[in-house]
Amino acid sequence: MRQLETPSVKRTVANYTLLIVEDDPQLGASLQGYLARRYRRVHWLPDALQAVAQFPTLRPDLVLLDIFLGQHNGLDILEQLRSEGFTVPVIVITAFSDIKMAVRAMKLGAEDFIVKPIDIEQLEIAIERALRNYDLRRHVQLLEEQLQREHPHDIIAVSESLRSVLALAKTLAAVDTTVLITGETGTGKELLARYIHRHSARASAPFVVINCGAIPRELAESELFGYERGAFTGALEKVHPGKFELADRGTIFLDEISELPPELQVKLLRVLQERSFYRLGGREEIQVDVRVIAATNRDLEQMVSEGKFREDLYYRLNVAVLHIPPLRERPEDILPLATAFVTEFNKRFNKRIAGFAPEAVSLLLSYPWRGNVRELRNAIERAVLLEQSEVITRETLSFLRTRSWGDISGGEVLDMLKRFELPPGKHFLAVSPHGVSYDEVIKDLLQQALRATRGNVSKAARFLQITRDKLEYRLQVYNIDPKQFQ
Repeated sequence: MRQLETPSVKRTVANYTLLIVEDDPQLGASLQGYLARRYRRVHWLPDALQAVAQFPTLRPDLVLLDIFLGQHNGLDILEQLRSEGFTVPVIVITAFSDIKMAVRAMKLGAEDFIVKPIDIEQLEIAIERALRNYDLRRHVQLLEEQLQREHPHDIIAVSESLRSVLALAKTLAAVDTTVLITGETGTGKELLARYIHRHSARASAPFVVINCGAIPRELAESELFGYERGAFTGALEKVHPGKFELADRGTIFLDEISELPPELQVKLLRVLQERSFYRLGGREEIQVDVRVIAATNRDLEQMVSEGKFREDLYYRLNVAVLHIPPLRERPEDILPLATAFVTEFNKRFNKRIAGFAPEAVSLLLSYPWRGNVRELRNAIERAVLLEQSEVITRETLSFLRTRSWGDISGGEVLDMLKRFELPPGKHFLAVSPHGVSYDEVIKDLLQQALRATRGNVSKAARFLQITRDKLEYRLQVYNIDPKQFQ
């Protein structure tokens, strides 16, 4: 086979396994000898049935398959391999340039079609391209599996409140409108956005995530809309596509939309209205077909009233709203979620934990879970890692402790007030079902005010909307020294 004779060149042997299925002994032996200089393992089998039988053992990364194999047809062999779940690339070889045969081969999943007499350079290019594509597919599969572990598609919803959210999300998925997802941090807003994308007509297109609060302000525009060479110092690429271009025909998820800088709020509004934008430093208008799903843990309507968020953008985003209730309001979901996380971390840490002791279940259900599902997942990860028995005990979860108000600093009180987002003039009060002393409530209120103002009596009086004299009198009655809070 003169076509396989090339100058002797020292090459690096690639770590791939190739299988040649060819009943012509001269061609089969020649291909095996030549390709063995380039690939670590090259097997040649002249019999089609033998090739199918040994396929699971040989585990080739690529197959060179002749169509005419005596009484067997190579395309039937290819169809059998595909039906058995083998996805490795197959390059079909034939002595005839038959268009119908080539079409059938491609429909069956053949990577390429080579006609005899074989052009060795064409064969080399076809093999290298097929192996490269195969590696890319496997890499994507691994990334998808990793994504599935970190962001599982299945949303566990036992509570009626969350089931209602999912039902509405599925309805909205079909109408291709902008969606705004609200809810506290850790409730699973990105997971719900993925759920919408997966049930939409865009499911096969990209789902692109961008955290508006994590992008440096000076890079936000180029991150969203891309840039062209010379747009700024260091912009050396001729064209660098932004997230909106990468999400074309798919969905872009704008997490923490409330953190988007005002100048970018204007540009985002134009994209939502016109479905077009300009790259940074570019002159050509870019058209995109993108569905926008935004999420926030803040009250956008209040931000609009405070002048911190554009009103026109708010109304453009506020077309369809999904609110995810916090975990503490749907306790029916806590144990199913915790059980699912145990299964997840059993696999990761090679553990065999079967579940929870009754006392541990009681703790899980009574804990406030201010960090919602994210906090629950982190807690279960820690518990699975630490647990030595077959069930998670209350002792293993002992790190889940609530603190008394007396242990909380003034700064933390303000943080809590912000988290509850109490409007001016409103308050939050919780008392024991066993009763509480009126004097203790007043004393605690005064102490909270002093903690929040770091012992400043005048500020504390304004905080409580009473006169300084009245506050000082109350402090004397309850024997409270403001200096201890400074």
